[in-house]
Amino acid sequence: MLTNSNFFSLIPTSRVMWELDEKTVNLVCMPLFHIGGGGWAVAGQYSGCTSIIVRDLEPVSLVKTIVEKKVTHGFLVPAVLQIMLMVPGVDTADFSSLRVFVYGASPISEEILSRSVRTFKCKFWQAYGLTETTGAIINLPPEDHDPDGPNKHRLRSCGVPGPETQVRIVDAESKKDMPVGEVGEIWMKSPLVMKGYWNMPEATAEAIVDGGWFRSGDAGYLDADGYLYIHDRVKDMIVSGGENVYPAEVENALMAHPAIADVAVIGVPDEKWGETPKAIVVRKAGVEVTEQEIINFCRERMAKFKCPTSVEWIDVLPRNPSGKILKKDLRAPYWVGRTRHVN
Repeated sequence: MLTNSNFFSLIPTSRVMWELDEKTVNLVCMPLFHIGGGGWAVAGQYSGCTSIIVRDLEPVSLVKTIVEKKVTHGFLVPAVLQIMLMVPGVDTADFSSLRVFVYGASPISEEILSRSVRTFKCKFWQAYGLTETTGAIINLPPEDHDPDGPNKHRLRSCGVPGPETQVRIVDAESKKDMPVGEVGEIWMKSPLVMKGYWNMPEATAEAIVDGGWFRSGDAGYLDADGYLYIHDRVKDMIVSGGENVYPAEVENALMAHPAIADVAVIGVPDEKWGETPKAIVVRKAGVEVTEQEIINFCRERMAKFKCPTSVEWIDVLPRNPSGKILKKDLRAPYWVGRTRHVN
């Protein structure tokens, strides 16, 4: 349940940080039932701008719409940015009208983000949040998006808390705050946090605790400068031989492979380690690569226990309308017949 107060608390972000105003031509291409679509559209309405609502998310038409309608602002999920970069002629298209792109809702690889910044040549803001936080609650500003600049390392961060927002990293079991650099569950306190879940008092009590702290269900850490880094959903974490493996970290490494167009890493049962990472890979058209080549590529970049021990090929990864990979669907076949989906 999001209140009027929740939405009006988002307005300073949309106007001051994202520069939405009455002259904006606003691209609304995410589902309106999702906070990334509906929240973005409401922010545009409040600013009195022109909104271009896209019914069907077709990449060629999307690029054409930006050019022909002289779009200035838009909110996109990483999967959409990725497919737009594949459109023929995108590197020479006239994107001079663009001022700001906001992106979020799922992890993005450094390669896709860097290519997007170079291709669209506008300000990029990363927005991290949930429906329960009225969308954007953590933001990574444009000055931290220079792929060749001194803050390049922050491309993996989702930014710093917005106005009146506090963030804690908490151990899920002990409920104690974690030190800088240590992974835990992300807790947030803000005027953007929801009133609660409709007719679900027990779920609300589990999500909002200790005087207003919202438990995000996401795993991450803060650096010494207060920047938040997302590792993964807590429930997607793989425990292999007692070591925590965060799929987003492995996926980010694998996306740098020249033969990989898209990838998801899931935990599958393993008799020796309990669980072990498995990579579900979409190959780039016309490029050959073997399972062992992908595993070796990953082992050159991170600790062996984090790397996939097997690879499966797929034509396209299943995603929900907001662009998130449906890892539950990918995991399901490997856990059939088991009473628990952890091992």
